[in-house]
Order: sequence, then structure tokens, then C-alpha cells
Amino acid sequence: MPSNARDLILSWFKEHGFDRAGCARVSSVNASTKAAYLSWLDRGYQASMGYMTRNVDKRLDPCLLLPGAKSVLVGLSNYCTPGRPPSNQPGKVAMYAGQRDYHKTLKKGLKKIADRIRAEFPEADTWIGVDTAPLLERYWAQQAGLGWIGKNTLLINRSLGSWTFIGCLLTTLEIEPDPPYGDYCGSCTRCLSACPTGAFVEPHVLDSRKCISYWTIEHRGEFEQNTFPGTHGWIFGCDDCQTVCPWNRFTNPTGQPDFQPIPWTRPPRPFRVAPVDTRRMGAGGDRHRAQENRL
Repeated sequence: MPSNARDLILSWFKEHGFDRAGCARVSSVNASTKAAYLSWLDRGYQASMGYMTRNVDKRLDPCLLLPGAKSVLVGLSNYCTPGRPPSNQPGKVAMYAGQRDYHKTLKKGLKKIADRIRAEFPEADTWIGVDTAPLLERYWAQQAGLGWIGKNTLLINRSLGSWTFIGCLLTTLEIEPDPPYGDYCGSCTRCLSACPTGAFVEPHVLDSRKCISYWTIEHRGEFEQNTFPGTHGWIFGCDDCQTVCPWNRFTNPTGQPDFQPIPWTRPPRPFRVAPVDTRRMGAGGDRHRAQENRL
């Protein structure tokens, strides 16, 4: 393919809402990643997320998702929105969940890129995935030179931190790959210490059965008294392991309109109920019912 095709395609990611983009050569994941994933499943750390045990072969080999795939293009989209409520306030919502559904936003952009690839290179075939597909996205983001997988299992980029969404596009085009990203966590363990439920059994290993995000998003049914670790003020997701990460100090606010905070996702202000003066209650008692007074 033309030598400038790589730069052309990666520029389309910037045009369609992504802040960074890179490319990796498609192959089966490396032996250490495969062993770690299978061990994670064997130890039951996926909890009730049965979908993590399905299509394991595809997760480990993207060529099964798109026969003939030669390259995986990966895009990162910054979703950081500073000025979130204090961490000690109850009713907290994870930053990623306080905006429009990122699946729709990223898929819309990826579909436009895929259309442009097929128009420019008619022989090419494509496949796109955002989060819900059987693909180890963070692994491929690291292979595409976009960051490294931190000790909290999240992708970290040196300029965007961990506040990013990942979108992947497989193609049968053979595109020059980027060099894989190095690991810059060093000896830091702030994310591991910050987890209020001790969900990290060791660096890079998360036990979902202890994870607040699992219990407030993925879990279905009643909370199990013997295993439920509590939510520590979170009602949807949890950001504790990200807010303490030193690399997130360098993150700039997102410029993506779809990722601006939605007001109703802000935690409600606590309130108290005024005591009822029963001496004033009579037939018209409805007029004297207790008022909810904001603190």
C-alpha cells in the first residue's frame, strides 16, 4: 500500500473524535498475556461475568474476529472532566459514566473511519469494536504504542493518564506498526493502596468479587452478604485507583462535546426532614406536612 496511507488513516482518527491513534500488527497475544488471562479466569476473578469466559479463543487471537486481518488500529479518546464532586461526598458516580454513552460515540467515529478505509482501499475489509467485543483492547493499545497497562489494570498514557476510552479497528490492510509502549509505573503502588476494598490481589491482578465497579455495574441480583464489600459512597463505578495515579495530574480536560458532564449524574445534596409539629396538624394537616430542608 502507499507509504503515506498510514499517516492518512491515522489522521482520520483525529478527525473523528480520537485524541491519539496507533497501529499494531495482528497476531495471537503473547504467551505471558495468554497465561495471565487464563489464570485470572481459573481463579474465578471474573465473578459472575460469564461473558469473560466465552469466546476466549477470539480474545486471544483477533484473526478469528476478522479472517485475514493484518493490522489493528487503536484510538484513544480523552474523557477527563475536572471539577468532580469531593471524594468524601456520598452518591458518587464514576467520571466515565457521567457523560453520554461512550460506546455510541466511539462506534460512530470508528464506522466513519472504516467507511473511508473501504472507499480509499476497496480491497480492504474492516471490523470495529468498543469495549463489549471479545478483544483485549488494553493489550492492543499498548502494542500500538498508546500506553501501558498500569498496576490497576487500566491503560495509562503519559499525556492523557488513564481517563481514556479505547476503540479498535481491525483491517486486512498491512499498515506499518508502531513500537509497543514501555511501562512507566516504576515502584509506585498508590493505586493498589487506594482501593477501599482491597480488590487488587497483586499488581496487575483485579479480583472482581471485591471491586466496587463490579458490584455497582456488572452484578445482577441481590447483594451477597458474605462477599459484598460495600460501596464506600459510590453508586455507579469507582475512580479511587485513578484519582491517586500521578500520571493523571497531567491530563487536560476533554474537548469532546459528547463527554461533557450530564447534570443529573452529579451526586444529590444530602437533605434532612424537619420534625413534624403534631399540635398544628388537624383536618388540614396536608398544609403543614414536613418539609424537606436542604442542608
